Amino acid sequence: MGTVRRPPRGVPKKDFSARDFFDVWVPELAPSSEVVSWALSEPWTPSRWRRYVRRYHHEMRQPPARRLVTLLAALSHETNFSIGCYCEDATHCHRSLLRALLAAADADIIDPGTTAASAR
Repeated sequence: MGTVRRPPRGVPKKDFSARDFFDVWVPELAPSSEVVSWALSEPWTPSRWRRYVRRYHHEMRQPPARRLVTLLAALSHETNFSIGCYCEDATHCHRSLLRALLAAADADIIDPGTTAASAR
């Protein structure tokens, strides 16, 4: 599940899955374009990261995003899925924040490197 605001440039939507980008694009779970632009404008500092976290959490408290998090948490009890984006460092990426939001919504979360069978 691609949780990026913008899809890969120059890749037709029909090729996202075939080229191993993602099977489903869910930009509603990505930070807004404004927040992404702000985040990419300067290097991370602890205070910038805290501000980014606040801004992302504010966006994720909006009803459409809250409903999607609730839906994914419910789906996680029945099926496995992965959340991804373009960031190399998960510690300074919205996907780590989204993971925490899903955990707070009681999603079944399997750590990387763990099989679904061994996590249950």
